Amino acid sequence: MNLKNKISIQSLWADVKEAIAGSERDFTTTSLGKAIFLLAVPMILEMMMESVFAVVDIFFVSRLGSDAVATVGITESVMTIVYAVGIGLSTATTAIVSRRVGEKEPRKAGNAAFQAILVGAVFSFIVAIPGFVFAKEFLMLMGASEEMAAEGFYYPMVMFGGNLVIMLLFIINAVFRSSGDAAISMRVLWLANIINLILDPLLIFGWGPIPALGIKGAAIATTTGRGIAVLYQFYLLFKGNGRIHLDIRNLSVRLKVMVKLLRLSIGGIFQYLIATSSWIILVRMISVFGADVLAGYTIAIRIIIFALLPSWGLSNAAATLVGQNLGADKPDRAERSVWITGSVNVVMMSAICVIILLIPERLVLLFIQDPGVVQSGVTTLQWMGTGFIFYALGMVVVQGFNGSGDTLTPTKINLVCFWMIEIPLAYLLSIQWHYDLAGVCMAIVISESLLTIIGVAIFKQGKWKLRKV
Repeated sequence: MNLKNKISIQSLWADVKEAIAGSERDFTTTSLGKAIFLLAVPMILEMMMESVFAVVDIFFVSRLGSDAVATVGITESVMTIVYAVGIGLSTATTAIVSRRVGEKEPRKAGNAAFQAILVGAVFSFIVAIPGFVFAKEFLMLMGASEEMAAEGFYYPMVMFGGNLVIMLLFIINAVFRSSGDAAISMRVLWLANIINLILDPLLIFGWGPIPALGIKGAAIATTTGRGIAVLYQFYLLFKGNGRIHLDIRNLSVRLKVMVKLLRLSIGGIFQYLIATSSWIILVRMISVFGADVLAGYTIAIRIIIFALLPSWGLSNAAATLVGQNLGADKPDRAERSVWITGSVNVVMMSAICVIILLIPERLVLLFIQDPGVVQSGVTTLQWMGTGFIFYALGMVVVQGFNGSGDTLTPTKINLVCFWMIEIPLAYLLSIQWHYDLAGVCMAIVISESLLTIIGVAIFKQGKWKLRKV
């Protein structure tokens, strides 16, 4: 190895260590390539940990049979509403906090963080009460059989009842990421996942004096892991050495900040509600084809989420850079950060796409052996994998809009692509033209690809640069 290569490897390793340990750099002045790398590495690792949540539960639950997997799939399809609100609030939090950090106003950034936490807590309680009380009725409404509802209602009961930890995990990690402390968010998700990974098999199957709780154990394990992680987040906010601190000066309700946050959140929430509500409708369509088909689809979607979440991590880096650079009055640098990040994301997702398309059956067999379930999972992976390149660029562009505070534009795009195109097209292809599961998957790929094309065209117009937050 020559000296030049040795120096390059040492420099890369130093950057990796800095990214994982946490960087003190000003990301509005650091070179864009370096800034993207230092933010993206911990964000990708964070999302990889989030993707572990998506597969660990289903890996263990699949041992309980297709009914249990289908119950998880139905619950998660509606839990995405909670995720939508959490992500929507996180989007607004990212836009405001990153803008204040770019303006060198850390105290105002901390106050915005507290307002976001309050709003998230109020919403979570609104969801928790009916979700806890009517868990069984919810499963039956979504197409579950009476037997599935009787055996599996504990799962949605615990997940809906404990949704506060999901909400706060999203919001507070957005605070850390948008301030530039991406490594903290990464460590929080690592903690949550390690706990979940330990508790899942213990509570689902039992061990020694610990009783086997079945599918209820999966929900308790996940909620416990997230809950402990949220406590750790609060410790870091009040006692840590990050860029954002909460103290007595931050712990007050500021109506002006809250109104601004809510205004931005509405766009972000509806942006994701449109996407997730269409997701719920698609799951309801697929449930018509039977528990095996729904179980295969659920497993495949978890695999796809596992593959896509690192890409979301890279996209989050773009959102942070857009917000901070707009706050520093550097709009051209903000735009360049999106195109550079988008290019990297396309390369990364292209490689993942090849793997998924080459070995779809092996991936599904990691979770379940039932031939009917496996075939449905393979069909889903084969169709969905063809859209990965479009997904990669679309994610970054959408997060570019969101990081600027323009949450309305992605909302409008989602409305057209998901409600006006995806849902009718899925019904036409799957029900009317009898393509069944493949028809739904085709509709998803077509609508997501169109979303990317429209998003890129509008982003190039540059109106997002003029947003005031």
